[in-house]
Amino acid sequence: MDYKRLPYGVADYTWIKSQNRYWADKTMYIPKMEEAGDFLYLIRPRRFGKSVFLTMLQAYYDIEKKDSFHTTFKDTWIESHPTEGLGKYQVLYFDFSRAAAGPGTLEENFNLYCNSVLDGFIKKYAAYYDEDFNMEEYLGFSGASYKLNALNSYSKSKGTQIYLIIDEYDNFTNNILSEEGEAVYHALTHAQGFYRDFFKLFKGMFQRIMMMGVSPVTVNDLNSGYNIGTNLSMDPMFNMMLGFSENEVREMIEYYREVGLINVPTDQLITDMKPWYDNYCFAKDSLVTDPKMFNSDMVIYYLRHFIRFGKAPEEMVDPNTMTDYAKMKKIIFLDKLQGDRKSVLKEIINQGYIWAELRESFPAEDLVDPDLFPSLLYYYGMLTIIGKRGRRVKLGIPNENVRRQYYGYVLDEYNKDTKINNNHLADRYDVMALDGNIKPAIEYIAEGYKNCTSIHSSIQAERNLQGFIAAYLNHSGYYYIIQEMELNGGYCDLTMIPDLTRFPEVAHAYLLELKYLKSGDTDEEGMKALEEAKAQLDQYAQDARLPQMMSGKPIHKIAIIYKGNDLWRVEEWR
Repeated sequence: MDYKRLPYGVADYTWIKSQNRYWADKTMYIPKMEEAGDFLYLIRPRRFGKSVFLTMLQAYYDIEKKDSFHTTFKDTWIESHPTEGLGKYQVLYFDFSRAAAGPGTLEENFNLYCNSVLDGFIKKYAAYYDEDFNMEEYLGFSGASYKLNALNSYSKSKGTQIYLIIDEYDNFTNNILSEEGEAVYHALTHAQGFYRDFFKLFKGMFQRIMMMGVSPVTVNDLNSGYNIGTNLSMDPMFNMMLGFSENEVREMIEYYREVGLINVPTDQLITDMKPWYDNYCFAKDSLVTDPKMFNSDMVIYYLRHFIRFGKAPEEMVDPNTMTDYAKMKKIIFLDKLQGDRKSVLKEIINQGYIWAELRESFPAEDLVDPDLFPSLLYYYGMLTIIGKRGRRVKLGIPNENVRRQYYGYVLDEYNKDTKINNNHLADRYDVMALDGNIKPAIEYIAEGYKNCTSIHSSIQAERNLQGFIAAYLNHSGYYYIIQEMELNGGYCDLTMIPDLTRFPEVAHAYLLELKYLKSGDTDEEGMKALEEAKAQLDQYAQDARLPQMMSGKPIHKIAIIYKGNDLWRVEEWR
C-alpha cells in the first residue's frame, strides 16, 4: 500500500520528504521569521519538532539545494509563496547535542565536533571560493574558533552570505550544568570560557542566525558575548509554530482513515489523546486567539501504535522519552529541591496551578531562586499558560503526561518515609476500580500519610493531604485524577474519571471531598464536617456533564474526614 508513513523518531525534514513521510506543513512561518529579524532564537520543550523545523530551514535557504526546491517542498505552503531568501545562503548547521561526545576534555570534544562541522561546510561550498582559497591549509587549522574566523575572512572577501543554524544550542551546557555542576558551567559561559568565546564570534559574522533550545539559561549567561538575538519564545505570532494544533492532528487522523489504516471515528482518537498531550500555550496574548497545542512527538507515538495494533498504547507516554525526563529532572534540580522551591512544587501539585511573572531569561546561579522556578518549569513544558492578570500569568499543569511526572517526583520523596508497599496498594487499587470499594485504598494511604512527617508541619496541611492522596490514587493508573474540578457551581476536591481507553474493565467512578480538622476537635465537630462534605458531594453529583464524563459508570460519593494526621472517617452513601 502506497501511503505516507509516520516519521517516528526522525528529525530530518529532507529525509521525511524524500521518504514520503507524513508531517504537518509549517512552511508558512518562513516569511514571518524573515520579518521578525535576522538573529533569532526560540525556546520550546523537548519533543516539539524543533529539529525538523530547523532542518526545514536548512533545506529552504541552502544555495546548494535551490534546484531541488519544488521536490523538497512539494505540496507545501511555501512552494507557491517563496520568499526572496530562497536558496540564497550557504548554511552552517550545528547540533550541539553532539558536541560533548568524545574521549577528551570538554573543550577538546567541543572543538573536535565544531571542527568536523566546519570541515564539512567548507568542502560542501568549496566551489564558491576562488583558487586563492587554500582548502588544505584551512582543513589543517586545529582550533574551531580560529577556523571560524578564517571562514569569516574568506566569505567576507567574496561577498558570501552564510546562515547559521544551531539546534540544541543549550544542550552541551545543560549537560555540563547537570553532570559537572555550576562551577564548571560558569567557567564555560563567563569571562574567557571557550563556549562563550565561540559565541562571541557570531557578531557581524553571519547574515542570519536561528537557534533553538529548551532553556533560557545559556542565552542569558552568554548575553554579554552574544547579545544580538531576538527571542521569539513568547511572541504570539510564533505560538503555534511548533507542536500540532488540534486541526493538524485531525487532518493527520483523517488521512490515515482515508487510506484504511484507522477505522474508528476521529473524535474518539482526539478524545483519547487530548488529556495526555494537549493544552500547551506559549504566549499569553494567544490565550483567547489560538487553539492549544499538542506535543507532536507524542501524537506520532500514539498514532503509530494505533495503526500497528488497532488500539491505544497501554503506556500513553512514549517510554523513549524517559531519558529526556531524567535529564530535565537533573537540570532543574528536582532531585535537590530545598525550602521554598519545594513549597512551590507542592503548591503546583496541590492545586494544579500557580500565579507567576514569567521571566524571559535568567542566569544559572538563579536556578535555585523560588521566584524563578515557575518560569523554568514553563520553559521545560512542565507548566503552561492558562490565564493572565496584569503582569502575571496563571501557569497550570498542561496535561496528564506532565501531571504524572509531578506525582512521580513527589512520590519519590514521600516513599522515603511512608513505608507504603506498592504491591499491597495495587491489590487495593483493583478493589477500588473493579469492585467499587475505595475504602481499603484510602485507609492504606492514610497509614502512609501518618508516617510522612515531612509534610505534616506545613500551614498548608489540608492542601498537602489532598496532594498526597491524589498522588497515590493517580499512581493506580486507572483514573484521571482532577483536583478542584468545577461541578455544578462548586469545586470537588478530587474527581476520579475512569481511563477506559487503557483499562476498559474499570467499572466505577468517584467523587471525593476531604475535610481537615484539628487533632483536638470533637466527634461532634467531625460529624458536622461529614454532613457538610455529604451536602457538597450531593451538589457535585447533580452536574449534568458527569454521566457522559464518567462513561455511564456508577459514581461513588466519598467523604474523607481527617483529624490532625489521623483518618477519622471514610463514608460513602447513595
